[in-house]
Amino acid sequence: MRGQARVVVIGGGVIGLSIAFHLAEAGVDTVLLERATLGSGASRATADVVRAYFAGNPVSSAMAVRSLKAYHAFPERPGAELPLHRVGYLVLFTEQEQVAAFEADLPAQLAAGVRVELIDAREARRLNPLVGGDLPLLAAAWSPQAYVSDTAAIVGGYAEAARRAGVRLRTGCPVTAVDAGGGRVETADGVITADAVVCAAGAWSAPLARSAGVDLPLTEPVVQELLVTDPLPPMPGIPVTLHAASGLLVRMRGDRLLIGMGYPGPDRDAWRAEVAAQLAVTYPSLAGAGLHTACTGTRDASPDRTAFIGHRPGPPAFLYAAGFSGHGLCNAPAAGELVRDLYLGQDPWLDVATLAATPERVG
Repeated sequence: MRGQARVVVIGGGVIGLSIAFHLAEAGVDTVLLERATLGSGASRATADVVRAYFAGNPVSSAMAVRSLKAYHAFPERPGAELPLHRVGYLVLFTEQEQVAAFEADLPAQLAAGVRVELIDAREARRLNPLVGGDLPLLAAAWSPQAYVSDTAAIVGGYAEAARRAGVRLRTGCPVTAVDAGGGRVETADGVITADAVVCAAGAWSAPLARSAGVDLPLTEPVVQELLVTDPLPPMPGIPVTLHAASGLLVRMRGDRLLIGMGYPGPDRDAWRAEVAAQLAVTYPSLAGAGLHTACTGTRDASPDRTAFIGHRPGPPAFLYAAGFSGHGLCNAPAAGELVRDLYLGQDPWLDVATLAATPERVG
C-alpha cells in the first residue's frame, strides 16, 4: 500500500471512528487504519452504558455530558438509529471517606453539567431492591443521566457516516511505526504519507506515539472481561449500579445480569471467585448464580484515568487521543470534536491543556 492523505487516523475503535467522522465532515481528506476489525479492541468489551457521572473526574464528566447530547442527536448526525434506554447510575457508598469525597467533588461535577445528588440508604435500596439489607450502606450517589445503548450500533453508525463523508477505512492493516517528522505511517502493506497523523490506537497507542517522539505513559494493555449470569427469575428493573469499595458494576441485560469488576489478571478462576463472592455480599439473592463470559477486549488506561488528548504542532502534525481508561464509549463524540478542532486550529469547547501529555501529567 502506498498513498497519501491529509490526515491518517490510527485505530478503528469508537474513538478513532468518531475522530475520522468529525474530520471528514469538516472536509478533511482522511484515511483510517485498523489493525484488525472495526471495534475489535476496548470497544468490544463495554457494558453498552453511556453515562455522565465519573466520580472524582469532572473533566471526563464534562466530555461525557457533551457526548450524551451527541448520542441523543445520533439519528440526525451522523445519521444512524441508536437505542437509548434510560436506567440511571447508582454508586453505593459503604465508607464515610467515600461520602466525604463525593461531597468535595460535587461542585465540580455540577459545574460540568452532571445531574447527580447524594441520597440516603433507604432511597438507594428503593432504586435497586437487590441490594442486601445487611450491606453496611451509608449513602449513595444517584445520577439519572445514564442509558443502556448499543456499542456496535455506535461503531457502525460512525463507520458508515465516515465512509459517506469520504473516509477510506482500511482494516486488517496494523501500523508498525510512525515517522511524524516526515508524515509517514508505516504498515505491513506499505507506507502512507500525510499532513497529520492521529494516534487513537487504544492499548497499542504508547509505542506508536513513542515512535513519533511523544511519551504517553499508559498502563500495560490489560484484558477487560465482562460476565453474565444464568437467566434469572423476573425482577424489577434496576439502575446501573457500582459498589464503590469493590468496583463491582452491574446492570440488567434482558433476563440476566451483566457484571464487571476490575481486570481478571493471569488467574481468571481466582478473579471469578472474587466476583462471585462480592456479588453474594452485595446482592444476597444472587448468591450461587452461574457466571459466564459475556465479552472480552483489550484496554489501556492513563495514570489519572483521564484521557490524553493533544498534539505536537507540525507540519506534519501529530495528534493523539488515548488512555480513556474505560470511558471511551462515554467520551467518543466529544473526543472527536476536540481532535478535529486541534487539527483545524479552532478554539475547542474544552481547554485541552488539561488533557495534553504535559510533563505535569506524564510525571
